[in-house]
This record gives sequence, structure tokens and C-alpha cells, in this order.
Amino acid sequence: MSVATPPRSRPTLQGPPPQSANPLKPMLTDLRNAHRNAVPFPPGAMSFDPRRARRMLVDPLSLMLGAYARYGPVYTLRLLTSNVVVLLGPEANHHLLVANAQNFSWREGSMGNLIPLLGDGLLTVDGEFHRMSRKIMLPVFHRERVVAAFDVIERETASALERWRPGVRLDLYHWTRRLSLRIAMRALFGLDPDAPDVLRADLATLFEEALSFYSHDLPVQMLRGPRTPWSRMRRAKERLDRVIYAEIARRRASGARGEDLMSLLLDATDESGASLDDRQIRDEVMTLLFAGHDTTTSTLTFLFYELARHPEWARRLRLEQRERLAGAPSGAELMGESLPLLEQVLDETLRRYPPAWVGPRRSIEPFEVCGVHVPGGAPVVYCSWASHHLPDVWEDPFAFRPERFTPERKAEMPKGQYVPFGAGSRTCIGMRFGQIEIRAMVCAIVAAFDLELEPRYRLEIRQQPTIGPAGGLPVIVRPAA
Repeated sequence: MSVATPPRSRPTLQGPPPQSANPLKPMLTDLRNAHRNAVPFPPGAMSFDPRRARRMLVDPLSLMLGAYARYGPVYTLRLLTSNVVVLLGPEANHHLLVANAQNFSWREGSMGNLIPLLGDGLLTVDGEFHRMSRKIMLPVFHRERVVAAFDVIERETASALERWRPGVRLDLYHWTRRLSLRIAMRALFGLDPDAPDVLRADLATLFEEALSFYSHDLPVQMLRGPRTPWSRMRRAKERLDRVIYAEIARRRASGARGEDLMSLLLDATDESGASLDDRQIRDEVMTLLFAGHDTTTSTLTFLFYELARHPEWARRLRLEQRERLAGAPSGAELMGESLPLLEQVLDETLRRYPPAWVGPRRSIEPFEVCGVHVPGGAPVVYCSWASHHLPDVWEDPFAFRPERFTPERKAEMPKGQYVPFGAGSRTCIGMRFGQIEIRAMVCAIVAAFDLELEPRYRLEIRQQPTIGPAGGLPVIVRPAA
């Protein structure tokens, strides 16, 4: 780590205006817009039905697929006070994500629900501030930097596997969460997870406590006051903030810099010389710590859930490693096409279980897609999870079939059919990093172990804010066959 001369005082970049945390405000906005719109909402289920809102929380996939079968790729679901327009399928996805992306706001959609925890990071900002923030961070995720981070991924994974023995029982979901958070702290932010600081040692638990807020029903999320989910989320956030702000202050005072994202954020300026203030840096760090470990945790867990149910694929992955690699894979090998079967398994896992399963927006102007007119100011969502299970788009969509992602078949897919990372200017910035991290973990585990599901285990999926196994994934470690 180098030591830079602390910069002279500079003007700070102008971020978006603060957003109200009043949970009633978006509801009132939706009611007002619905009455003012000259363009009617698309056909759909628009009666007031609290049970529908509950289904959207606990079983959104069947709700959305059922509505698609009845109404087609563009329809309306009324969720409590809001008429939400749902877009599904290749054409609708491409329209929202790429062809007409400028007509949709993230910050004014329900993605804004994450602002009380994450702040104004890449997930919750739009326009010029988003463009500038993404430009600042892109160098950390360039191919050569991701390959250079492989040493951290490899060391942390090997250390985490040291206690694995045949017969050991563990919760793979929680094991992966702690590992991926350690990797994100070291590789992305230059933070030492083993520093003598109890707050850092407990970051994974704090994130779980904070994110659990979003698993509650909307009326419960609206409660304020002591002992509510809101107050528990805020306490966890405050403890996370202490760690991040302390590191920002330490680096500003010392001038210490490295090859990590926090160093880039501290020194970044726009064309006029304006820099990020401490709160803006904190928001980007919090956002990418969340996105950098939560999505990896979900994907790896579901991947091994499917391998446990389809052991022939675990054997094929193990044989592929032995045949194609001289030993443990290198970062360059995992960034390339060295393990095509592993790519097929990863793609199919992301099809069946895309971590960022829903993309809420708000339309700015009226628009037309798939021959259906949609008003401006309307809540709009695309759902990769539902789009990846449409029976008229995917053959046998609920089956685990990695062979559907051979290079030839993947090249034939129309734009918008497969969108686990979004598309266009909002494509997941950390996609390369997350993929090499998952590949490395899978290779290390598959080379030495098989994972068996605990008897009588039945997968239940929770959806907020990313999808994951409710209650974790209990497995038994077995020696590789």
C-alpha cells in the first residue's frame, strides 16, 4: 500500500437530493399518479386484495407466471395501493434494460426502499451521478485487476476449507456468506477482516440483521419505534457505518492508498475537479459490500443445492478439472473458457435462481412495448426469475439442464431472454469479479468433496432483497467420489 500526499480541500460532487424515509410517501405518489394518468394501465389484476400483496412477498414466481399466462408479457398487478406494471420475456426485458432504458428511474422505483440501508450508491442513483460513479469504479473491475485479485480469493477459500472433513455438517449458505464477505473486504476495499476489531469480525451477522428487515410484510416494514424491524435494521446499519467511516478517516489522515476501490473513491474527481465526500464514499462501499457478497452467497448455495440433487454433474465437473487443468486453476484460466461445463452449470444456476431477481423502476414518460401502452409515472418491474421460467420461452423451465447453455445454444438466444445481471448501462459492474469468485470456490470444493443435503431437507426460497434459501442450506460433507 502506497502513501499519497493528502489532497487539498476540493469541492464535493453534487449527489441526488435526500429521499424521504416516510413509507407512506410512495403509496401516496402512486395513488396520485394513477388518478392523473391519461394513459390507462395495462390489463391485469387491479382489485384491492391484501392477499395478492402477501403472495408477492412469499411466492412471487407463481403469481407472476400465472398472470403472464392470463394477460401476456405486459400486465398490471395491484399491490395494496399501487398499480405495478410487470414486464416479462425477451422483448419486454430488452425494451426496459437497453432500448428505452433512459425512460425508467431506479431511484423513484421501489429500489429506493434500499436507500435507508445502502444510501445513494450505484443501485439507487440515476443519471449523471450514476454515470460518473460507475466510471470511477470501473477500473477495479477490469479484467486484469480481477485476475490479480484471484490470489486473495484462492487464499481465503483454502483457509475456509481447512476445517472441512468427511462427515462434517454445516450450513453452506452461512459459510459462503462469511467467506465471500471476507473476500470482498480484502480484494475490493483493502480491509483486513482479521483486524482486532469485533465490529469487523461480525460484519456478516450485521448484514444479515440489516437485510432481514426486507423479508417482513410491507405493513410491518412501515412500523417505526423501538423493537421494530426498522429499529433493528438501523442499529445494524449504524454499527456497519462505524467500520466504514473509521477506515475512510484513517486513510484520509494517513494518505494510505492501495489498488482497491476505496482508494479510487478517495482520490476520484470529475472533470471540474470535484471529489466525493465521506457519505458518498460510504454509500458506494456499503452498496458494493452488500452486492459483492450477497449475490455470490446466493449463487454458490443454489449451485451446490442442484449438484447435490444431480450428482452426475458434480462428477462431470470434477472430471473436467482433471482433464483440462494441470492442477489448481489460475485466475487467467478461470477468466477464460477453460472449463465449459462449469460455465454451463453456472449459467443454468443463474437462470433458475438469479440473485437480483426483480428490477423495480418508475416510468418517466408513457411508452409502448409488446403492443401494450403503459402510462408515465407508473411503477414498473421486470423480473428475471419469472422471465427465466416462461414455458413458451424455455423448454421444461423448472428442470435443471445445464446443457441448454452450450455456446451454440446460448448464441441463438434472442436479446433479453437471459438477463441474470441485467443489461445495458446498468449491467452488474461486479459481474466478472463475482463469476471468478464463484468459479474458484466451486473448483476448490468439487475437487475434494461432494455435498449431500441433510435428510428431509426441503428448499424454501425467500425473496428479499435477493433470493436465497430460507433458513440456510444444511449439508453433509463427503469425500469426492
